[in-house]
Amino acid sequence: MSAYVIFIRENTTDAAEMQLYAQTAPAARAGHDITRVAFYGALDVLEGPPTEGVAILRFNDMDAARAWYNSPAYQEAREHRFKGAEYRLLLVEGSDVTPA
Repeated sequence: MSAYVIFIRENTTDAAEMQLYAQTAPAARAGHDITRVAFYGALDVLEGPPTEGVAILRFNDMDAARAWYNSPAYQEAREHRFKGAEYRLLLVEGSDVTPA
């Protein structure tokens, strides 16, 4: 079943670190089948606290998403994200239901 990694950027604390994250994170995609479903586009918060941005990445399954997240390339890149912003990061399994 597909899996989705959902990034919710709540607050940027260091724009320079976020720029470094933006430069290093793409290298972590190498060797991983990732589809950008949404990537920091326009958003409306309908419920809950405001947020700065949201990105959603689709993977083939939960194991594939974890392999990407735990890869050395992403572990290195995420250090800049940790220093640059407050995030919530979720991994959720997709339903993969096909309409009849």
